Amino acid sequence: MNHAKDDNMGRFAVDVELANNDDLALVRRGVNSPQQVRRLTLRGFVDTGAATLVVPEHVARQLDLPVTGQTSVRYADGRRADREMVGGIYLTYAGRSDVFSAIVEPDRDTALIGAIVLEALDLIPDCRNQVLNPRDPHQILSEIE
Repeated sequence: MNHAKDDNMGRFAVDVELANNDDLALVRRGVNSPQQVRRLTLRGFVDTGAATLVVPEHVARQLDLPVTGQTSVRYADGRRADREMVGGIYLTYAGRSDVFSAIVEPDRDTALIGAIVLEALDLIPDCRNQVLNPRDPHQILSEIE
């Protein structure tokens, strides 16, 4: 995976693969071929202070992700806005995948990868070295009580 440094030590960039999970379900059922899956590789900024996944509007449209609702967002500078939520994003990084919902941001060119994605994929951000490391290289570890 490609890694690029960002000036903020709590943020760094990685490349993630995004796909339409509905397309993948049609492949699993034998209805469509793997070549019909809408997918792309996108630069994403890991932000240890963010909670959710955020994707650019053009990516949500290109992957034809279903709109699942609206959410209110607050930016670091205090501004607020209402944004669409989309679902069915199959995100893959370093051989680990899961399905996520995301906030759609019209003025972004990159994804924002927050704690929900990191927890689900069991990835530990190493901000000093600007990399994501799996807690266990062989499998995702889930903690339950």
